[in-house]
Amino acid sequence: MSQRRVVITGLGWVTSLGLSVESVWKDLVAGKSGIRSVTRWDTKEFPTKFGGEVADWTGGPNIDKRDSKRLDRFAQFALNAAIDAVNDAGIDFTKEDPWRAGSIVGSGIGGIEEFEEGHTKMLQKGPTRVSPFMVPKLMCNAASGNISIHYHIHGPNSAIATACASAAHAIGEAAKCIRYGEADIMVTGGSEAALSPLGMACFIALRALSERNDAPEKASRPFDKGRDGFILSEGAGIVVLEEYERARKRGARIYAEMLGYGQSADGSHITAPDEEGRGAAHAMQGAITGAKINPGDLNYINAHGTSTPLGDAAETRALKRLFGDLAYKIPVSSTKSMTGHLLGASGGVEAIIAAKSIQTGVMPPTINLDTPDPECDLDYIPNTARQGNIRYAMSNSFGFGGHNVSLVLGKM
Repeated sequence: MSQRRVVITGLGWVTSLGLSVESVWKDLVAGKSGIRSVTRWDTKEFPTKFGGEVADWTGGPNIDKRDSKRLDRFAQFALNAAIDAVNDAGIDFTKEDPWRAGSIVGSGIGGIEEFEEGHTKMLQKGPTRVSPFMVPKLMCNAASGNISIHYHIHGPNSAIATACASAAHAIGEAAKCIRYGEADIMVTGGSEAALSPLGMACFIALRALSERNDAPEKASRPFDKGRDGFILSEGAGIVVLEEYERARKRGARIYAEMLGYGQSADGSHITAPDEEGRGAAHAMQGAITGAKINPGDLNYINAHGTSTPLGDAAETRALKRLFGDLAYKIPVSSTKSMTGHLLGASGGVEAIIAAKSIQTGVMPPTINLDTPDPECDLDYIPNTARQGNIRYAMSNSFGFGGHNVSLVLGKM
């Protein structure tokens, strides 16, 4: 069976910088940080007191307040971003074959806030006071399930939980559904709302988070010598994928083509990356091979770049392992320097950034890169955005468990 082409026709996200794709994109290009002190709970006893918080969230602008009460925060993020993406794509699902449309949305943790609240209620008031909505709200598939329910679509529907690679995995698998004829339209990406007391405490216990409380906006500094951990963030990134001929015939705006999807496992440690970057390099090679391009054809790489001492060095080694001397010629940036790390949603947000880079010819910077780590000596687009003719862009997502995913997008 011949493979069908897959394109991105709709974008939607929820981030600490805002909800509008265009306004947030302008902030990213300008090097604006969305990291600030946490306001939703008292952080007095927390060594880390900041993150990428979605401020003033009450369920989102696209969901009825009554309906939002039946959704955990992460599912609210996902559904709001999905509605924006579908509207952006100009799709009316009431006029589509519902069996040819589906949704795959990833989340590393799912409804942790609902879990916290339910557990507290059980301890304080007893097991009979636990909400009947607790399981439907906390399960990782609540995001994709509620998107399918909202649009009454009956095609492929699933959730992927591969930690920080979840959204990228979801996009790659959704593209395969279209490529091999199982669907014509897929709503896909990732969502996460782990910026909660328990979520923060868990990552503090792992000693994974930055403690730069005096200057939160400067805390995320991928590839910088002074980096001291990642910044926990929340939000969602959702894209609409379509079969190319279908999108072309209806006159859809096409942001980019989904060309390559590579995945691998480090198979070495549950939280630490393979220090030599072998698994990451294999995933990148798989995406390049799938895209049917050469390594030197890439014009921009959106790095996983979490601002952790081990992770950034390992990703740098992976790039050198795969690209050799070419690694020094391909511009790379980590937009987590501005958004923080959205865990299972990060690959969705960064796929949108890669698509916007292709569309606009602009590569967002890595901010706070003031003193480069000698081990991280590639072109990381420090502090100032750069323009260029971006024909092919790659987005990397690597997660706990040793999960590695790379996506390659191309200009139409």
